[in-house]
Amino acid sequence: MRPPEFWQAGSTSPWPTLLLPLGLAWHAGALMRQRLGRPVRAGVPVICIGNLVAGGAGKTPTAIAVARRLTQRGRRPHIVSRGYGGQLHGPLQVDPRRHNARQVGDEALLLAAVAPTWIARNRSAGALAAATAGADVVVLDDGHQNPILYKDLSLVVIDAEFGHGNGRLMPAGPLREPVADGLARADAVVLIGAGEVSRGKLLGAARTDLPLLRAELRPAAGREAIAGRKVVAFAGIGRPEKFFASLRALGCRIIFAHHFPDHYPYSPDDIMRIVEAATAEAALPVTTAKDWVRLSPEARQMVQALDVELCFADEAALDRLLAPLDHE
Repeated sequence: MRPPEFWQAGSTSPWPTLLLPLGLAWHAGALMRQRLGRPVRAGVPVICIGNLVAGGAGKTPTAIAVARRLTQRGRRPHIVSRGYGGQLHGPLQVDPRRHNARQVGDEALLLAAVAPTWIARNRSAGALAAATAGADVVVLDDGHQNPILYKDLSLVVIDAEFGHGNGRLMPAGPLREPVADGLARADAVVLIGAGEVSRGKLLGAARTDLPLLRAELRPAAGREAIAGRKVVAFAGIGRPEKFFASLRALGCRIIFAHHFPDHYPYSPDDIMRIVEAATAEAALPVTTAKDWVRLSPEARQMVQALDVELCFADEAALDRLLAPLDHE
C-alpha cells in the first residue's frame, strides 16, 4: 500500500480522529506483545535496523551500509530479513541464482548481493541459523518491534522529511508504536535526508541523550546511463516521491511518473505499457533497484534501474557504535 495522505504532518483530514480508537487498540496489542516476549540470544551480536513508522524510512539501505562497514572492519556479517512479500517462511539462506522476489521478497534479494542473507518469519530462528552457518554478527533488517530476539545494538531509522508523520498510531497515522516507547529501546538514531529537523521534535524530551547519525541516500549504480535523460519513471516503494526527486537531481526530465503500491508484483502488461509509453516519447524507462528485482528476466532487459546507497556524514560515529561489538 501507499501511505495515505492523512498520515502526513499538517493534514486537516478527519480520518486520524475517526481512526483514533483503532490506534489505541493497536497500541494495546503492541504493549502486550512487548511484555510477553522472551528474547532469545543468537550467540553472536545482533544489530537491529528498525524504524517507528510503516514503510519507506530507509531501513534496507541502512542495513546494507552497516553490513558493508562491518565487512570492512573484518567481521563476517549475515543479514536476517522477514522476507516481506515472499512466499517462503524460512529460515532459508537466499540464493539470488535460485530464488526470485515472489519466493523471498525484493528486499532479501538486494541484501543478498552484499552479504549472506537469510529470510525468516521467526527472527530468532533466522539469527540462530545465521550464527550456525558462520556469521560472527547478525544485521537484522527490520525487527525493532519484534520482542523475541535480543538486540545488542538497535538503530532507529527516521526520514528527515517525513519524520513521525502526523504522530498518530496506525491506522490513524504511520506510527507502529509511540515515539517515546520506540526510542526507549534504541541506542542511536539514523536520520536520513538533508532536511533540518529539531532534535527535540524528533526525539522528544525522554531521549535527548541518543546519538544522532546523519546520512543521505545518493544515486549509485546506473546513474551514468540515466543522468540528463528523458525518462518514464515508475516505482512501487513506500515513498516513490523520493525516487522521482533523485531522478530530477540527476538532471532527468520525467515525462511520466507512475506510482504503484509498495512491493507491487508487476505483470508483463504493466511493463509493456510503460515501455511503449517511453518508446513513443524517445525516453528511457527507469525504476528503482528494489522494483527491478521484481521484474521478469525479459522485462529487466527493457528497463534501467537506478540504485541508491546510504552515505553517513560521520562514519567515525558509526564506528564508535560498532566498536564494542568487536569484543563479543
